[in-house]
Amino acid sequence: MSILLQGPEARRAVRRLRSGFLVALVSALFGLAAQAAEVDAAAVPDTIKQRLTACTACHGEQGRATNDGYYPRIAGKPAGYLYNQLHNFREGRRQYPMMTYLVDHLSDAYLQEIAAYFADQHPPYPPPQPHDPSEATRARGDMLVNRGDAGKQIPACIACHGSAMTGVQPATPGLLGLPRDYLVSQIGAWKNGARHALAPDCMAQVAQRLSAEDIGAVASWLAAQPVPAGATAVAPGSVKLPLACGSVPVSN
Repeated sequence: MSILLQGPEARRAVRRLRSGFLVALVSALFGLAAQAAEVDAAAVPDTIKQRLTACTACHGEQGRATNDGYYPRIAGKPAGYLYNQLHNFREGRRQYPMMTYLVDHLSDAYLQEIAAYFADQHPPYPPPQPHDPSEATRARGDMLVNRGDAGKQIPACIACHGSAMTGVQPATPGLLGLPRDYLVSQIGAWKNGARHALAPDCMAQVAQRLSAEDIGAVASWLAAQPVPAGATAVAPGSVKLPLACGSVPVSN
């Protein structure tokens, strides 16, 4: 026989049913949210590649650079060079708010891990940048890169960056495969004091001796050169530096 509840007792029963339903519903929703979080966590691997997505957003997949002409290729650069640049951004020797924000609270050990990751990446280089400077500009760029200018006490670029301009281990970068605009901006930053390296800052010394025309000529010549197949930084000790560089070990 059914017993029908009436009055206050009926209302209390209804409230209990509603309360129980809401508790069950909330529990189910939290359970679904927890399951979704577990699925998301499993779908995103905790790898160095995944953690460096913020870097490749600007520097391109594997650090190969993008087509905007400003962000440089970092893939395959010597690990010592990449570490020095990350350290310089963190310590204020280089100025770029986005980079400073990314590395401001990272330890030396993590900066070294980042540098090692990108140093190990070797995606193909893009074709040379199309550019058509005057014959005089091309000749001046060729001269400065390969022979320097003794009259202005400017050493050849190859004297530090290697005869093929592909860099020297462990801390001297290659200069081929970089956009002209990026090269102009960075040499200019050294010249006007916006960019620094560990003292003695050899690039700052060289940049001070370059005119604006010289900077444009060097950048145009470098950006127009094809990158040799299998280009890598040469072994330490392959070059004898014409200037003391605080960012390069003395053994080099």
